[in-house]
Amino acid sequence: MNITIDELQKHLTDGVIIDLRSIEKYNNHHIPFSINIPYSKLASNFGTLLDKNVIYYIYCEKGITSSKLCAHLRKYGYQVYNILGGYEEWIIKND
Repeated sequence: MNITIDELQKHLTDGVIIDLRSIEKYNNHHIPFSINIPYSKLASNFGTLLDKNVIYYIYCEKGITSSKLCAHLRKYGYQVYNILGGYEEWIIKND
C-alpha cells in the first residue's frame, strides 16, 4: 500500500516513519518524526527491528526502493506503507 505526502501529514504520529537513506543524508535533513534505518540494515534484519503490531511509513529518496521493500515486508505480515515520491516529494510539498 502507498500513502501520499499529503496523507502522511495526518499520520505523523500514528506509527513509525522510517527513512531508508544513508545516515549522512538523514542527518542532513529528513521527514519530521522519522527514524533512520538504512535500507541494507532493515532489509537483512527486519525480523528483529520491526513489530507486526506497529504501522510503519517507509521512504527512501524517490520512493522506488521503499516500494520494493514494503512489498517484501507485507509478505511477512508487516503493516507498511510506502511514502510515494519519497524524500524528494516531501521537499516539493514542504519547501
